[in-house]
Amino acid sequence: MPTLKRYMLADGYGDLVFDLERSKGAVIYDKLHERELLDFFTCFASSPIGYNHPRLVAPDFLQKLARVAVNKPSNSDIYTTEMAEFVATWARIAMPEYYKHLFLVSGGGLAVENALKAAFDYKTRRNLEDGVWADDAEAQAHESELVVVHFRQAFHGRTGYTMSLTNTADPRKYKYYPKFDWPRINSPGINFSLPEPERWEACAEQEELAVEEIHAAMAKHPHRVAAIIIEPIQAEGGDRHFRFEFHRKLRELADEADAMLIHDEVQTGFGLTGKFWAAEHFDVRPDILAFGKKSQVCGIMAGEKVDRVKYNVFSAEAAPDGTVPGSSRLNSTWGGNLVDMVRCQAYLEVIEEERLVENAARVGAHLLDGLRSAIEGTLATGPRGLGLMIAFDLPTGELRARAWKAMYDRGLFAITCGARSIRFRPPLNLTEAQADRGLEIVREALKSL
Repeated sequence: MPTLKRYMLADGYGDLVFDLERSKGAVIYDKLHERELLDFFTCFASSPIGYNHPRLVAPDFLQKLARVAVNKPSNSDIYTTEMAEFVATWARIAMPEYYKHLFLVSGGGLAVENALKAAFDYKTRRNLEDGVWADDAEAQAHESELVVVHFRQAFHGRTGYTMSLTNTADPRKYKYYPKFDWPRINSPGINFSLPEPERWEACAEQEELAVEEIHAAMAKHPHRVAAIIIEPIQAEGGDRHFRFEFHRKLRELADEADAMLIHDEVQTGFGLTGKFWAAEHFDVRPDILAFGKKSQVCGIMAGEKVDRVKYNVFSAEAAPDGTVPGSSRLNSTWGGNLVDMVRCQAYLEVIEEERLVENAARVGAHLLDGLRSAIEGTLATGPRGLGLMIAFDLPTGELRARAWKAMYDRGLFAITCGARSIRFRPPLNLTEAQADRGLEIVREALKSL
């Protein structure tokens, strides 16, 4: 740690040194203190099957991984057999049939960034087709007028466009950075601290307000709403859930505005909620889905809507003058990382063979049921979850900090979120026995407050 701190802002979990070899499955080994931690952290929900899974430490896989690690190709323009094998596996296991296009990049924020670029391109070309703008010169003169409808308590990344969307409880993540003044909508999350009847009534009232605000944004920015973007569950914002009906309403509103409905599934995706993608729970097909974290190679998938305009960002069609207008509209040097692709392919195969999405649903239900019991008679409230994406609240941020430390000191590594919430992000292969051990620690920690 002294070496890191000499040259870097190393202000993370500084009292832990992660042992890459001795950490196994849902257990982190802390080399500094020679102890094990039950992992409900998974590197901010980015480790899907824990550490050192037998498939990933097998000699043949390590040999393949070493081969692709020696050289780093620019995958956007130079292609390999290994990349093709990954894409084929992704298309078979992870890609819903209604998505036709795939774009890869390194980083979840950049995945969202490129989802927005695809939406801006689509809306501009639609406006040109509809005669809103007469020609390319007029379209470029008005391009800064395009807006993205987004929600309070959202976290969509720390990159250029996404800085105008992120607005969670910690302003250090976005203040002082110039931003676009895009429509920010009341976020009608479910208040799980309320009893059942009042909970749904209060939520419905907030949904009505949100819909009114979206309609107002559409009226204020005619032909300028390029996208409506939402996390199916707002993770960093406090594990804030929405009613399924609200997600379906957003689908209607996006269609009404001829805008792209974008789901940011960087955290909710890849099996965490007990479905491969959280959108599957409420039967909504977003036009663009951004993914990352657990997949480790990041990117977007897009459906048929983008193909309603010629020369879209996924199009290889040549224009009459011989140019290809859609080429290089979305791109990066690396086009994702080949090592990440090879690793992700192995993850996908393990998830399929071990039925880990189903395991996340089953063990997640067990964990949530146990959490409801564990917090009885304590200061904690609002237990909630979908699959293994689980959280609860403390009355204040100070009590939340004490609760987190009490759990950590007892061997459970969880994560905070929002102003006063603690979230669980265990790996998809968590066992019921490990869930029960985590619940014992939660119970002990909360009783110690």
